[in-house]
Amino acid sequence: MAQQRPPVRPAVAALPAYRPGRNPADLAREIGVDRAIKLASNEVAFPPLPAVVQALATAAGETNRYPDNGAVVLTGALADHYGVDPAQVVAGCGAVMLCQQLAQAYNDPGTSMAFAWRSFEMYPLLARVAGARAVQVPLVPGREGGPADTHDLAALAEAADATTRVVFVCNPNNPTGTAVRRAELERFLDAVPETALVVLDEAYREFVTDPDVPDGLQLMRGRPNVAVLRTFSKAYGLAGLRVGYLVAEDPAVAEAVRKTHVPFSVSTLAQAAAVAALGSGDEVRRRVAAVVAERDRLTAALRERGIDVPDSQANFVWLPVGEATAELAAALEARAVITRPFAGEGIRVTVGTPEEDDAFLAALDGVRAGARVA
Repeated sequence: MAQQRPPVRPAVAALPAYRPGRNPADLAREIGVDRAIKLASNEVAFPPLPAVVQALATAAGETNRYPDNGAVVLTGALADHYGVDPAQVVAGCGAVMLCQQLAQAYNDPGTSMAFAWRSFEMYPLLARVAGARAVQVPLVPGREGGPADTHDLAALAEAADATTRVVFVCNPNNPTGTAVRRAELERFLDAVPETALVVLDEAYREFVTDPDVPDGLQLMRGRPNVAVLRTFSKAYGLAGLRVGYLVAEDPAVAEAVRKTHVPFSVSTLAQAAAVAALGSGDEVRRRVAAVVAERDRLTAALRERGIDVPDSQANFVWLPVGEATAELAAALEARAVITRPFAGEGIRVTVGTPEEDDAFLAALDGVRAGARVA
């Protein structure tokens, strides 16, 4: 008699697995080189901030105790930093965990979640887990004659109906790096039903240089159905510690998200590191400026090679290579450069150090020249 297993929820059984960027040490061993370069996960190339290292050393002596479940010190520091009440702030185990908490707090079966596509790849997975309908609104060209790479906010507002509980606007958008401007975002926020919570996902906000791209926290003011997501993983260099946060105009939104929190999921080390990072603003700004300068150099170099790279407001660039995506990404990996392919659409390349980016450009040149792939 065949052994029976407990049935998995069909929505979960059908989920594709999330695929993180490949480990460079594994690739180096596989292809027989000393070192591979990872430009796939949008990490910053700088080492941890000095204040973070010091805070971690101090906090390490407290790890025999559970962390502060309410992250009170971190929440207070964020509230002071942004001039809001602590009741409006929720810390979480990375921004993606907060996305999941939002889905759990607001979506039931029969409701919907709306977002642009392509955008952050976890959005449709979170909708499925919540039993909600995922409404995917196609991107449109951000410039005449260009590829589809930018939010169509008018269509996204139209797609939000009486069933919509959460609308994600990833700004800048992951993986294309494009950003929507103030006027169109304000029109969108005015058009979305008040019963839908608009979440401005600003994981890459610190890298924005276009003055027309608004700070979501400013647009949130006076709009109780708007919340903003940010993270310490990118500009602050804490990807390995998993700390994100949500700021909501309406404290009731923050309270609802807080109720879906997994107890003690923001570790003692993560909380201490985030507070130290938040207090290292001058050094963070210097590092961000270096990333932006390198982003501009990399963008120019790719355009010189005939690749239609959109203006990025994040710490990565987007190569809209369409059907050539899988082949090009594999060829780059064979040359010890790991990027993030999205089959049939394009490749996202993290801005690395100048040396890493030069290695990527050299590998790209070798592939495009038809040289033998080592």
